Amino acid sequence: MLLALALAIPLLLLADAFPPDPAFCDDSGDCFITNAVSQIVYPSNEEELLEAVGYGAKNKLKMKAVTKSSHSLPPLACPGDGAAAGLLAISTANYSRGIAVDVASKAVEVDGGAQLQAVLDEAARHGLALAASPYWNSLSVAGILSTGSHGSSWRGKGGALHDHVLKLRMVVPSGKNSSSSSSHNEFAKIVTLTPGDGDLFYAAIVSLGTMGVISKVTLELEPMFKRSITNVRTSDVGLEDKIVAFGNEHKFGDVIWYPSKREAVYRIDDRVLVDIPGDGVNDFIGFQPTLAPAIVAQRALEETLEATRSSIGKCSASQTQVSLLQSLGYGLKNTRSLGLFTGYPVVGFQHKIQTAGGCQDSASRLLICGWDSAKNALFYLESGIRIPAQSIAAFIADVKHLRDSHPDAGALCGIDLYTGVVLRYVAASRALLGKPFDGVDVGLTYYRSRNGSVPRLNMDLWQEVEQKAISKYGGVPHWGKNTPVTFSNLGTGSSPVLERFVGAMRSSTWSDRLLGIQAFGTVMAAGCALEGLCICARDEHCAPEKSYYCRPGRVFTAARVCRYENA
Repeated sequence: MLLALALAIPLLLLADAFPPDPAFCDDSGDCFITNAVSQIVYPSNEEELLEAVGYGAKNKLKMKAVTKSSHSLPPLACPGDGAAAGLLAISTANYSRGIAVDVASKAVEVDGGAQLQAVLDEAARHGLALAASPYWNSLSVAGILSTGSHGSSWRGKGGALHDHVLKLRMVVPSGKNSSSSSSHNEFAKIVTLTPGDGDLFYAAIVSLGTMGVISKVTLELEPMFKRSITNVRTSDVGLEDKIVAFGNEHKFGDVIWYPSKREAVYRIDDRVLVDIPGDGVNDFIGFQPTLAPAIVAQRALEETLEATRSSIGKCSASQTQVSLLQSLGYGLKNTRSLGLFTGYPVVGFQHKIQTAGGCQDSASRLLICGWDSAKNALFYLESGIRIPAQSIAAFIADVKHLRDSHPDAGALCGIDLYTGVVLRYVAASRALLGKPFDGVDVGLTYYRSRNGSVPRLNMDLWQEVEQKAISKYGGVPHWGKNTPVTFSNLGTGSSPVLERFVGAMRSSTWSDRLLGIQAFGTVMAAGCALEGLCICARDEHCAPEKSYYCRPGRVFTAARVCRYENA
């Protein structure tokens, strides 16, 4: 993670967060974020943020903003390419308290570091609701916008928060070249953007953190409403024929698909009037505090199943887990007071249903988030690829064909230990780095070894799925997820929209590669395909010493995947 030296800028104090802040410092004074070296500062208001950006501009440092309790999986939070000097990380962990609701205009202005749930709760206190949000409530508003994170909806403006922004204030370098001034403010300025500013606004609402540091965001609200949710677990027969119609029929619906079990869970999720009885909440189990020893034991079991190549073991464990989730309503509870799931439908106010969280606020070091890296907990890869609505049916049918053609009937069970295949509906966006089409986001989460040279059980199947999603079905990656190679075919040459964005942005190494400004620099080295650093072209890119060889896909033969072959 980002090695950083704490800066002695007045009033910028280190945060003491638990679970660990993505930016944290060890006893030697080295500070970490993700894969690069940097100084780090913690502004608590706009004046201090202006000071921090001015300091970086004056000293010609590369800068990126980071958040309190989570960050993107790719190195979007890294302001450079790993060099030790000249980098500055600006954390919004302490810049989060400002949340001002304007009831008359149905809007809320928030600090960039404001936690999503705090914003939802304050809006609700005034009888208002935010229509769109991601599922995890500990994200910062600025982080959500910067990565294009979203919920699930094709209706209205859709389920992406950036499409509900009314105004942005950003702190950016001012362009001064002189280094004689002692005032940092002379090297930075505040800009305010609204839809009337055209491309600059639509670039800023999904910017990958490249245009400056988001200081204030004004979001559109609407009168409070309730939602009614019923999860229906059934056969996946006909899923490809139902998937588009289901998204059109239900305001907030999504689908969890378990290909190995030939099952799908359809979440029938619609808005209802506030006078409909119900006080339900969403306490999704995966986001709740969990005993650290239990998480460590779960990880140890999965490592054993990987080492012994036991698809059967993974199927058995996942069946138990999926059945437990179903019996507990996937964390939905019918009433806040009793905290119990008693059956469907679950009806509750928007701000208590649209997101979930809790583990990030645990005061006990024995109760953690399942992915807490400090506790040897779960470790995984996560992909998100949006496939155009007109192609999603063929994609699902193709994945079924791959499943049915595999000699190991349990080959796809591993993904069920996490979330299955999560299918969310995402509407077309005017953001320059949003997606210009209605699509279905295909979310995959699966085991990752802590040793980058160790291949994963049945990894060829998911490599084939990801490659066909992009190359065959026109999918585009989620900016805040995926391995590096998923982005390797992007670039401004094929997209006028990306060209317009590049005209507005300030560069950083990783984002330059994403957008085709710099060569992506795919690493073609021994074992590079195991961690998604390349698509294999030769056996050495896999792990031939462990019997993993580079082979064509089983169904999508243009794919190149690392397949286990035991001679």
